[in-house]
Amino acid sequence: MKSIFDDISFRSSKTITRSYSTSFSMGIYFLHRSIHDAIYSIYGFVRLADEIVDSFHGYDKEAMLQQIRKETQAAIDQKISINPVLNAFQHTVHNYQIEWKLIDLFLKSMEADLIEDKHNLQSFEAYILGSAEVVGLMCLRVFTNGNSTMYEHLKPAAMKLGSAFQKVNFLRDLKADYQDLGRSYFPDVDMSQLQDCEKEKIEQSILADFDDALIGIKQLPSNSKLGVYLAYIYYKQLFIKIAKLPANRIMNERVRISNGYKVRLMLNSIFKYQMNII
Repeated sequence: MKSIFDDISFRSSKTITRSYSTSFSMGIYFLHRSIHDAIYSIYGFVRLADEIVDSFHGYDKEAMLQQIRKETQAAIDQKISINPVLNAFQHTVHNYQIEWKLIDLFLKSMEADLIEDKHNLQSFEAYILGSAEVVGLMCLRVFTNGNSTMYEHLKPAAMKLGSAFQKVNFLRDLKADYQDLGRSYFPDVDMSQLQDCEKEKIEQSILADFDDALIGIKQLPSNSKLGVYLAYIYYKQLFIKIAKLPANRIMNERVRISNGYKVRLMLNSIFKYQMNII
């Protein structure tokens, strides 16, 4: 029965999410159960492409990305795929009217990772749009579930949240991105000798994104507000921890938040939500 395969497909994306990100997994847990599969499928899809460019060394990454692009388009057109991750994703695309433009922009950013190792302001903004902001918009399509007015109203905040998450990822992963993969995302910054003043300028940009995103989070429907707020809190605390360190430290180590501290943040977030503080 096809329903069995569909169930396996969504469970595959759930397994991918839980294996790669405890923070997002916890956030998804506090979304309304009715949208769990959809958000897992989005994360599974973007992780699939991201792993190609970040991890599949020694293989033809360009050919693999081209294959994912073709198979994603085919899955959406045919409303099925023998690839479980793409099969789950196409269901979400159709159920929540996720436009191809968002998917295309995401895939273009993944393709850019293969040809660009240093960004200027224009290419950096394009990369942030495709790699992070459109992912926020895909999720927003699920959260608003056909309410176009709400979607358009919350669109800027969703994009800012995606931007903040991605920039924090860049700071957290500086060592791996620069030393291992040879990538330099932040424009006009010499990563071989990152200065504290440059790091602070980047952090000011991230803080502004977080502030704008929080305004939108507070206006999300009840199906998603707590889960998104929890992901926001996790990343905000990671950002605060990174901001306290000098530039030379983050160039040589990957900053993390312990699982114990994540539990404390979770309990505090639930309390604020129940008290209607957020």
